[in-house]
Amino acid sequence: MQKPATVLRRLAVALAALLAVTAVSPAAHARTDPKAPEEFVALSDVDPTIIQEMRYPTQHNFVGRPIDGYRQPICILTRPAAQALHKVQGKLLRRGYSLKVYDCYRPQRAVNDFVKWAEDPKATQMKAEFYPRVDKSRLFADGYIAEKSGHSRGSTMDLTVVKLPARPTAPYRPGQRLVPCYAPQSERFPDNSIDMGTGFDCFDTLAHTLDPRVQGKQHANRLLLKNAMEAAGFVNLAEEWWHYTYQPEPFPNTYFDFPVSRASLAGRR
Repeated sequence: MQKPATVLRRLAVALAALLAVTAVSPAAHARTDPKAPEEFVALSDVDPTIIQEMRYPTQHNFVGRPIDGYRQPICILTRPAAQALHKVQGKLLRRGYSLKVYDCYRPQRAVNDFVKWAEDPKATQMKAEFYPRVDKSRLFADGYIAEKSGHSRGSTMDLTVVKLPARPTAPYRPGQRLVPCYAPQSERFPDNSIDMGTGFDCFDTLAHTLDPRVQGKQHANRLLLKNAMEAAGFVNLAEEWWHYTYQPEPFPNTYFDFPVSRASLAGRR
């Protein structure tokens, strides 16, 4: 039979070990977040003049809440993509315009969050603005939501063009009346972009870059962005006037999952 003192010592050691594990587990969990490779940069470090209105860390997006993985409202891209955007910006500035980015690198956990949301038929609070003519059950079949995104490879971004001097974008107020993303510019959410015919993230065929129903100034504005981007090596996704990928991609087959934050870029040699 073990002596009482021996039993007490062993219980004390076991309790101390348990407390130690509990105490370090949050920090240990934080350290498990992956870091961005050296090839990734903050866009503002390459070109601070490009306007950033990052939508997914906010409530003004098609889900209606901040998206998992977006810890700060910053644009992160591979360096070649950021440098190419800098070239586009220089040409647009000389014409009295500026680029504005809505989304850049997107971690896989954010894509997973989109998928989980899409599978919940009850979560439709932003339908009236972002997908008024699409049944939510069709989002996968129609290609609006997918389990993988080119954004996670780091060289894809969503963006628009703003006339200078840039007017401030009115703040989104949760619960405010929602207007369809394809409504006339004077009626839909007052984004300070030039009129592209629809708002950003509009799940509608009118958002197709060369949809023949979009004519006049709206068509010309889409071509202004398209021509400027393609001249710098970007390829447009035909179904989304705002979606561009730099080619050749540094990571064409890798889907990253580091969070969108300055901390993901820190501590690299």
